[in-house]
Amino acid sequence: MHNNNHNSASQDTEALPETRLSRALDGFLLSLGNAFSWVWVVLMLVIITNVAMRYLLGEGRIEFEELQWHLYALGWLVGLSYCMVTDSHVRVDLLRERFSLRTQAKIELLGLIILLMPFLVLVFWYAIPFFLYSWELGEVSAAPGGLPYRWAMKAVLLLAFGLLAFATLSRLSRICALLFSNKSTAHQLAARAGTEREE
Repeated sequence: MHNNNHNSASQDTEALPETRLSRALDGFLLSLGNAFSWVWVVLMLVIITNVAMRYLLGEGRIEFEELQWHLYALGWLVGLSYCMVTDSHVRVDLLRERFSLRTQAKIELLGLIILLMPFLVLVFWYAIPFFLYSWELGEVSAAPGGLPYRWAMKAVLLLAFGLLAFATLSRLSRICALLFSNKSTAHQLAARAGTEREE
């Protein structure tokens, strides 16, 4: 059942026509997402090292524990934009699959404009002063032996949601190409995208 839903979502993404903007943004976000996927490998190594030191050597390191949290947050936050580009976010579709592609696109357009974009504005509204205060203060971990440069982790909020804003812009351009281009142009764009993908 999960595979069917994932395949359906992938087909919907491929059915949307690509634009010059979406090709540029998606290519950048996919490359960045693939690069940041190595964060999970580093995270596993840090966890294994920390556990080995704790149980074999009897020595726990607070900086390793904090590094685990930071790496997890980094991978998860940057992964948001990657998941949006690949349409990998979990969807609970009861009615959507029965609708036409254009109806699905209209629903998604409303969702992006009414829900996601205001949320992004709200995040930046609070995250910018949140980061600046930490940076000006030179904030470090409150734990003895903890990590320095706490502001760097808070800057990841700006990076991650900036990337998500790019992914949203890309998605909007593809939806608008489908809804507001004439049908022949939309079909040509979709066919061209499919041909390039096969090559």
